Amino acid sequence: MSFQRLFLVMLLSSLAGTALASGGGPPAYQRSAQVAKAEKLIKAKKWDDAIQVLTQASQTDGDNADVYNWLGYAERNRGNTDAAFKYYERALQLDPKHRGAHEYVGEAYLIVGDPSKAKEHLDALRKLCGTKCEEYRDLKKDIDEYESKHASAAP
Repeated sequence: MSFQRLFLVMLLSSLAGTALASGGGPPAYQRSAQVAKAEKLIKAKKWDDAIQVLTQASQTDGDNADVYNWLGYAERNRGNTDAAFKYYERALQLDPKHRGAHEYVGEAYLIVGDPSKAKEHLDALRKLCGTKCEEYRDLKKDIDEYESKHASAAP
């Protein structure tokens, strides 16, 4: 067997072992360059620019739950909760275990005054990752603050 052929066999065997060890294949979605660019725009609070990039990403990467989660996040921060809910719903259709989408849609429900729906997503997070994951802790804190604020405002 030639050195090149031996190297190729070893390389393919190594790759197959890696794929099997990781669950048999690639993840359902991976962070694309467009999502990475959008995340930077979101961090800079450039909502319109992020939405533009993510809308383009949805055309080529339409099965990526992160695209729709970030679209929801950007729309919510732009004040458009109706669009945000649609995007979060799509993210959760694609990946019902998407912890970020559960956290962010829960926050959106607090914005529109529906803490019971926020608690449904808090419960989903508890089932997905327990009470120690960041998404659970953040949403729990937001719900507690919401309830404290509204309890003190009651007559």
